[in-house]
Amino acid sequence: MADPIVKVYTKNPHIPLPQYETSGAAGMDLRAFLEKPLIISPLQRVRVPTGLVFEIPEGYEAQVRPRSGLAFRQGITVLNAPGTIDSDYRGELEVILINAGTEPFTLKSGDRIAQLVIAPVSKAVIVKSGSLSATIRGTCGFGSTGV
Repeated sequence: MADPIVKVYTKNPHIPLPQYETSGAAGMDLRAFLEKPLIISPLQRVRVPTGLVFEIPEGYEAQVRPRSGLAFRQGITVLNAPGTIDSDYRGELEVILINAGTEPFTLKSGDRIAQLVIAPVSKAVIVKSGSLSATIRGTCGFGSTGV
């Protein structure tokens, strides 16, 4: 399967395009595009603009995922991880961040805030059924398979 071509419009010519930082990277870094620094208080959630508008090919989606270092060191993570950008969306990509840490965090324009993964989409065919097959697990959920 050939790599998909993703078109990107930048709201400012100085915004760099996302890129893979290593040859084995699955995600590209997304950066904040801010007019002034943004302070995120503990437990506060914010929408952070990237200044990027994507044209994702049909049959693909873009997944917005947290950056592990930012989450571990500062407690800043993507609230709805992974966020999904559908192929028919043409608005600016904004990232929903939350400060799960105990200290305010200052975000500056150009800071790396999330990762973007382009992935193929499978569409299921949903059919109504009067019964479902039995399994050993059955209806046991939420921790039923152990710690």
